[in-house]
Amino acid sequence: MRLVILGGGGFRVPLVHRALVAAGWVDELVLHDVDATRLARIRAVLDGGPRTTATTDLDEALRGADFVFSAIRVGGLAGRATDEEVAHAHGVLGQETVGAGGVAYGLRTVPVARDIARRIARLAPEAWVINFTNPAGLITEAMAEHLGPRVIGICDSPVGLCRRVAHALGVTGDGVTGDGVTGDGVTGEGVTFDYAGLNHLGWLQGVRRGGEDLLPGLLADSEALLSFEEGRLFGVEFLQALGVVPNEYLHYYYDTRDALGDDRGGFLLRQQKRFYQGEVDWETTRLEREATYMKQERDSLEGGGYEHVALDLMQAIASKETARLILNVRNGSTLSTVDSDAVVEVPCEVDAGGARPLPVSPLPDHAAGLVTSVKAVDRLVLEGTRAAALKAFALHPLVDSVGTAKSLLDTYIQRHPGLAYLS
Repeated sequence: MRLVILGGGGFRVPLVHRALVAAGWVDELVLHDVDATRLARIRAVLDGGPRTTATTDLDEALRGADFVFSAIRVGGLAGRATDEEVAHAHGVLGQETVGAGGVAYGLRTVPVARDIARRIARLAPEAWVINFTNPAGLITEAMAEHLGPRVIGICDSPVGLCRRVAHALGVTGDGVTGDGVTGDGVTGEGVTFDYAGLNHLGWLQGVRRGGEDLLPGLLADSEALLSFEEGRLFGVEFLQALGVVPNEYLHYYYDTRDALGDDRGGFLLRQQKRFYQGEVDWETTRLEREATYMKQERDSLEGGGYEHVALDLMQAIASKETARLILNVRNGSTLSTVDSDAVVEVPCEVDAGGARPLPVSPLPDHAAGLVTSVKAVDRLVLEGTRAAALKAFALHPLVDSVGTAKSLLDTYIQRHPGLAYLS
């Protein structure tokens, strides 16, 4: 089996490699990156596992691929730092997948993702593409224009949320409380998780065992709510009023004022520069990175988890065994608030035929409104014109004026050469 990782010089690739070594069923690993220096630095970290090659030639990497992990970062961490800096200078949120920063990141990534998707369709038409690239829902939707259901987006946030809620409820079955997600990614001890929304914009609406929903009992228990990250992040009173448990990224919508000024991109740029220049080893850098992620609410230093979701998805498709995972896929008729082609983040049944969304509860009005607004912004980003980009900034729920939107767009075009197409 030939697995290709696009963005193979990325800092988190060794986490994927560790999972591959543990799985033991990938024969060949190909790392591709546009930066040969970063690629060589990461290749030197990897030890054991499948036969591994590295290349800067995209077409060479893709030929004969069975699976492709797309984990690119257009503009690198310097681009992310610029996204945040420009947004903060305008007094708005700059996080890379949320608000102005997410729009800017999407605008420069969509054309590249479409080109990659076209090449995969031509060079490896039978390959399955697992998209890690942020903003994950938006980029998966862009790639699906050329790859259809053969591209599936992943994120570890929903699985992490389900795992923490399961622990708070005392549910300890496989798939929600282990080191990774094994076999059945959204169930354990006969429990199913009713989760729905978009990537980084989702809500856990139910935890069902048989005919019983366990979530109301959890929401009524203040001590249990404070035992896990989301309970502390959003607060007992608000969660009880909301009646659902939001994904941690809703922090940027519900606590926007508190989240302003977050310089995560700048921090990672400075930190990882030391690694890529050989000043510090990978493991030390990783632990520092994980310790500072939403550090005020983190339970532990245990990082990521997305690599386990990716491997579970890949194994379900390759082995033809059925699994249930929360994924980013085309909506079909799952959520009534968006159209059938919209990529949503919901529980799916996965086997050799791919991923099929499962029924979920209708979103409450406050959640449906946000989903509709943010998906409209995604669609404007996909249009790829200056007029649509201006509308995307102006209509995003976290940008507060048309004048600010125009200034954001003009400044991003000046700062990012890849946005010249919007001039």
